[in-house]
Amino acid sequence: MSEQAVNNLRIPICASSALAERGRGVRFPVTAWGDDAVAFVIRYDNVAHAYLNRCAHVAMELDWNEGDFFESSGLYLMCATHGAVYEPETGRCAGGPCRGGRLHKILVEESNDQVFWIPDENVRPVLA
Repeated sequence: MSEQAVNNLRIPICASSALAERGRGVRFPVTAWGDDAVAFVIRYDNVAHAYLNRCAHVAMELDWNEGDFFESSGLYLMCATHGAVYEPETGRCAGGPCRGGRLHKILVEESNDQVFWIPDENVRPVLA
């Protein structure tokens, strides 16, 4: 697939209604830097935000249980392994061992009650 074709893709993730405000996220498969990986989308301040499911501190998945990314107050995303916390709207480290780091943000769009993700130069659709 050409670079232009990949950059014009909008890949469906889930129905908009699947994302509750500060609730469970939806995981989806991606290829990140050539390797199989997982990304996730959450809703915060009524906006969908997606990230590669990889802590900036140590490359571990964040969720406590599948889809559980928010810490108990619902204000931050939190890595279950080391307690690093991230701002849901930017992915910037807000505390813990991820100092100065950030999650890799994935561009998402919502239209017709559906959430889509858009590949970038590092995060692409899963290779067949």
